[in-house]
Amino acid sequence: MLDAVDGRLLDLLADNARLSLKEIAAAVGLSSPSAADRLRKLEERGVLDRYTISINPPALGYFLQAIVRVRPMPGQLHIVEKIIQETPEIVECDKVTGDDCFIARIYVRSMEELDGILDRIAERAQTNTSIVKSSPVKRRLPPLS
Repeated sequence: MLDAVDGRLLDLLADNARLSLKEIAAAVGLSSPSAADRLRKLEERGVLDRYTISINPPALGYFLQAIVRVRPMPGQLHIVEKIIQETPEIVECDKVTGDDCFIARIYVRSMEELDGILDRIAERAQTNTSIVKSSPVKRRLPPLS
């Protein structure tokens, strides 16, 4: 379980993983050594998994984002999974229950680029693609209490 201080530490890091230890400690009312100890314990427990960045794909020329549901043909599951893993434009993918086996998030620069990726997958799976218009909820932490 997390206490209020641990929750606040995670909220701070989720907003800006580049905060200095001094800034983090001040924000939660702890000394720097105490804050460092709390963070170390969160890491050891596997609660705090990594420190990362968030990028803005359109700033890099990736103006199209698609969600693709993938249903491999019989006997093709592992091959399709490998294709997905080896496609750098697929930035996220979940293996799911239900009619589809995978739900992937793809960033591309053009419709032609998307078609090329889908063609590689479609040789071994059925796909259903939706173009993302907007993201009213960006990736965020689940409730911490």
